[in-house]
Amino acid sequence: MRRFAGRRSRTRTERKRGRYIQARPANGPIDDLAFDATLRAAAPFQKERSEERKQVAFSIHRSDLMRKIRVRRAANLILFVVDASWSMAVAERMQATKGAILSLLNDAYQRRDRVGLIVFQKDRATLVLPPTNSVTLAQTALADIPVGGKTPLSAGLKLALEVLQRERLRHPDVMPLLIVLTDGAGNVSISHLPPLEEAYLYADEIAREGVHSIVINMEHMAFDQGLAQALADHLKAPCYTAGEMRAENLYYTVRQELNARTPPATLEDRR
Repeated sequence: MRRFAGRRSRTRTERKRGRYIQARPANGPIDDLAFDATLRAAAPFQKERSEERKQVAFSIHRSDLMRKIRVRRAANLILFVVDASWSMAVAERMQATKGAILSLLNDAYQRRDRVGLIVFQKDRATLVLPPTNSVTLAQTALADIPVGGKTPLSAGLKLALEVLQRERLRHPDVMPLLIVLTDGAGNVSISHLPPLEEAYLYADEIAREGVHSIVINMEHMAFDQGLAQALADHLKAPCYTAGEMRAENLYYTVRQELNARTPPATLEDRR
């Protein structure tokens, strides 16, 4: 449920603006009544309300009142969190990620969508591309990204959580989508906890925040230990296998997830 407007993903809104798609019983506020649905709800009771109809042409009770359900377009924030360690095919993964980011930004032209990129490697995570809708800024930021070293997975998730929380404060209407590209084999901690236990704690917190996430498993199938799937389970997210990872594949995967968040059409919506 969102309170603000946007242009990309359809979301329910409590404001009186937006497309009326269906009606529900007004068990509470009655400031946005659906008159058509209210009349339909009251119609079957008109005979038994014959005494009341001596005073009014059509009898409506409080229990008949129906309230409008509206939808508007809400802004998307697509945040990539990419493993840049030597544990996987770094060059191929980074090329696919860069291509997908630029495609999404071009797709978001004249929209409110924004895209960001976090890279984690060695002992830290870096916000390489702060959330933006500028293709020029993205091209500059993506030109040279360092790779190599160990896998500080928890640092990447922690920074992602901080970025998402900050963006929600600045833009309360945002609908975040977190995309984590990794094999899930975190081996560096930022606290006293074991690396994977620490990473799962941050993943659990992201899930509690209600962030829609997806994990793209970059491990080769022959060596897969199920760590990416375990991470996805903690994020309460689907886990995709990268396979032949190309920019267009990653782009369409993201588009499918954005579309999946759109509420299904109701009968009245289809009419």
